[in-house]
Amino acid sequence: MTLYIDPPAWPGHGRMWSHLVSDVSYDELHAFAERLGVPRRAFERDHYDLPAHRYADAVAAGAVRVGSKELVRRLTQAGLRRPKGRPAA
Repeated sequence: MTLYIDPPAWPGHGRMWSHLVSDVSYDELHAFAERLGVPRRAFERDHYDLPAHRYADAVAAGAVRVGSKELVRRLTQAGLRRPKGRPAA
C-alpha cells in the first residue's frame, strides 16, 4: 500500500491544500482517508483534498511526501488519473 501526498501549495477557501492519491486503487485511497477521518466529500475525481493542517497526519499515517508533478506522474502511470471533463470509469 502506497499513498502519496504533495505539499500544501494549492489555495482555496482561505486555506492551502494538499492532494492525497493512491497508485493502487481508489478503494485503497478511500480506506486510507477513512482511517484519517477525512470526509468522503473531500474526494474529487481521483484524489482527496486535504487542508494544510492535516498534512502531517497523513504523513504520520504512512503517506509518502512527493512533489506535485511526481504525484500526477504516479497517478497517471497507475491508470488512475481522471482529468477534469473525463468521466469516471
